Amino acid sequence: MKWNWQQNEWPKFRYDSAILSELESRFLRQSGMLQGTLKHIGEDDKLHLTIDLMSTEAIYTSEIEGEILDRDSVQSSIRRNFGLDTDNQRIPPAEQGIAQMMVDLYQTYNEPLSHSKLFTWHKMLTSGRRDLTDIGRYRTHEDAMQVVSGAIHDPKVHFEAPPSRDMKDEMNQFIDWFNGSAPNAANPLPALTRAGIAHLYFVCVHPFEDGNGRIGRAISEMALSQSLGHPTLLALSYTIQRARKAYYQNLEHSNKDLEISDWLLYFSKTVLDAQDYSQKLIDFLIAKIRLYDRLRGQLNDRQDKALARMFREGLEGFKGGLSADNYISITDTSRATATRDLQDLVEKGAFVRTGERKHTRYWLNIDVVAKAE
Repeated sequence: MKWNWQQNEWPKFRYDSAILSELESRFLRQSGMLQGTLKHIGEDDKLHLTIDLMSTEAIYTSEIEGEILDRDSVQSSIRRNFGLDTDNQRIPPAEQGIAQMMVDLYQTYNEPLSHSKLFTWHKMLTSGRRDLTDIGRYRTHEDAMQVVSGAIHDPKVHFEAPPSRDMKDEMNQFIDWFNGSAPNAANPLPALTRAGIAHLYFVCVHPFEDGNGRIGRAISEMALSQSLGHPTLLALSYTIQRARKAYYQNLEHSNKDLEISDWLLYFSKTVLDAQDYSQKLIDFLIAKIRLYDRLRGQLNDRQDKALARMFREGLEGFKGGLSADNYISITDTSRATATRDLQDLVEKGAFVRTGERKHTRYWLNIDVVAKAE
C-alpha cells in the first residue's frame, strides 16, 4: 500500500474548488455576522467570551487525543497569560501548556509560520512530560511513525508517516507552502481550502513525537484567522470532538491519495458547524447580560447564586433541568425556602417551569437555550 506522501506528486493535492465555492462564501458571510454581533457587547464581556471560547477549544482539542483536562485550571491559566487577575492557584503542566499555546495562537496568528513557532508550541504542549525523547524539535527516532489500533499481536495500521530522517525537508516544504498560500502571499488560497489542506498536510507529515493533532488544529485556526484578519474564536475542536469517529474516518480515507475533495468538504462543513456553535455562545452571553440587567436588584443572594450556577452550565444547561434538590444543594437552604425562591424566579421571568411534583424542572428563560437544544 502506498500512502499519500509516497505518491510521485506529493504534496500537490488535488480537489474540486467548485464544490467548495458556496461553503467559502458562507464562511465569510457568517464571520461578518459574528463580528457584527460582538459589537453589541462591552469589552469586559467580550474578553470573558474570548476566554470562555479559548478554554473550550483548549479542553476539547486535548480530549480528542484522549487527554482530559480541568476546565477551571485551563481558564485560570489563560487569564494569567492575558495578564488578568487570578486566584493564584497552582496550574498543572498540561493545563498550563495548552493554555499558553492557545494564547500565543490568539496573539500571534498573523505572523508567518516558522520552525521556531512550531517548536515553541510543542514545548508548551509537552510541558512536564518525561516520556518523550524529542521535545521542542522534530522527531528523530528510527522506528516508523504509525497510527495503529487493535491487539499488539495483530495491530491495524491506519497510517504511516514519512521517516524521521525526512522531517527537515518535509517541514521546510510545508512551511513554504503555508506561508506562500496566505492571503497576501504569491499563491493565496480561500480560507476553508487552505485551513483544510494545512491540517491534513501537517498530520500526514506527523513531524512530532506527540501533539501533532493539537498543533495541526491550531495551524488550521491560524489559517482561518489570517484569512479574516482577526482571531476566529471558533469552537472547532468542540465540534470535532462531538463526532470524533467521523473526524478520524475522514482523515484515514484521505491519507492514501492526493485527491482530497471529500476531506475538504468534511472539514469545511465542520468549520461552519463550529461557527454556528460560536454564534450561539455569543447569543447566549448577550441573553445573559440582558437578563441580569432586567433583574438587577430584584434577586436575593440565594437566587443570584443559583442563576449564576445555571449560566455556568453554558448552552447545554443542567442535564434534565434544574430540580428543587439541585437548588437546595447549590444554595444550602430549606425545601420551603427553595420552593418560594424558585416560584419567584418563574414569576420574574428568569426561569421557565416544566413538569409537576417530583418531575418539576426549571430552565433559563432565554431563547438561545431553546435553539441550542
